[in-house]
Amino acid sequence: MLILPAIDIRGGRCVRLLRGDYAQETVFGDDPGAMAQRWLEEGARAIHIVDLDGARDGTATNRAAVQSILTRIESFKAGTISELGGGIRTIADIERWLEIGLTRVIIGTAAVEQPQIVEEAARRFPCRVWVGIDARGGKVAIKGWLEDTAVEAAALAKQMESRGAAGIIFTDIDRDGTGKGVSVESTAALARSLSIPVIASGGVHSLDDVRRLREVEDSGISGVIVGRALYDGAVTLPDLLAAAD
Repeated sequence: MLILPAIDIRGGRCVRLLRGDYAQETVFGDDPGAMAQRWLEEGARAIHIVDLDGARDGTATNRAAVQSILTRIESFKAGTISELGGGIRTIADIERWLEIGLTRVIIGTAAVEQPQIVEEAARRFPCRVWVGIDARGGKVAIKGWLEDTAVEAAALAKQMESRGAAGIIFTDIDRDGTGKGVSVESTAALARSLSIPVIASGGVHSLDDVRRLREVEDSGISGVIVGRALYDGAVTLPDLLAAAD
């Protein structure tokens, strides 16, 4: 199972939000590139990047910070998976991000508002287009989690699979940044309904979260994103990697 340390960027800095609330921000560093270097040195095989400003505003505003992460990855450990979500709303956005070296992009809001973009992008960039489904009470939230929809998370996942998405990143917003534990049951249920892989996100607090996900790994869960627990020191990356392996 893949462990993906999260680097959430707002205003060029590394931050974490509580349940996606932009008013409840904790800053963990001013240099996203240095943060990536830290995780790489501790054994990371993948880095999950979120442009929080882009997710809210729909425009990429942290390109320099993302580039600094990719530069560290390229110089330190070639072959490391890098993925980015937040503000990716057009084919041109996808193309620009992939051209600068990202392994894959994550489409969120556009998957709900313009699902045909996922289909076109998946055809043009095979295996490099994933869909981020962020759910609150089972319903999808978009635009940096600021706008709720009536779209069921499970229904959207099936639609995105049919449109060619390479995988799904499923986030339980109510648990994100809280340390209450990952939503193992709902994530596993979603994964079982699909033939494409699912990455879990939101609420990881301890090694037990990873162990519980491993128990249902055969449902189709291929990885888990870890954020605040790493930054607060509740877990260490080497221990997470050992638990995952």
